[in-house]
Amino acid sequence: MSLTLILTRHAKSSWDDPLQSDHDRPLNKRGRKSAPAIGAWLTRNSWLPDEIISSTAARTRETFDRMGLRPNSTGFTHRLYHAGPHDMLCVLKGATGHCVLMLGHNPGIAAFAKQIVRQAPNHTRFHDYPTCATTVIRFGVANWADVQWHSGEVLGFVIPRELLE
Repeated sequence: MSLTLILTRHAKSSWDDPLQSDHDRPLNKRGRKSAPAIGAWLTRNSWLPDEIISSTAARTRETFDRMGLRPNSTGFTHRLYHAGPHDMLCVLKGATGHCVLMLGHNPGIAAFAKQIVRQAPNHTRFHDYPTCATTVIRFGVANWADVQWHSGEVLGFVIPRELLE
């Protein structure tokens, strides 16, 4: 048995309103194009989450909505809003789906991605994890509570620019 994690950073957000709180910022035009491209890429590759765990920020919620995925379970938690790697792992260990999409923010998501995989993909953008970057990772465990650092096998990594060119 194995479990699959889809790790996605939110799409590009807008800074148009300088008075808007960071938590409430929506996606910008580029972000509104990137999220559906990532959703289509996941669908083409049959990486369809049955559970989504996301930060409560407006930009992560909008990213999820625009990805067009329909999981069995969707949860939004403030624990993922600007979470570091340790907090992200704690949240993941509580997951119940077989294929979980986790939506979060940098710099935590980039650090988490580096620490959770056995070997980083051969991609120049993996280490800085740009907006809407997505990694699909398989773990050879039957329960999320058993996931350990440096144990995931990367099945795929993509950034929106590669899909929109």
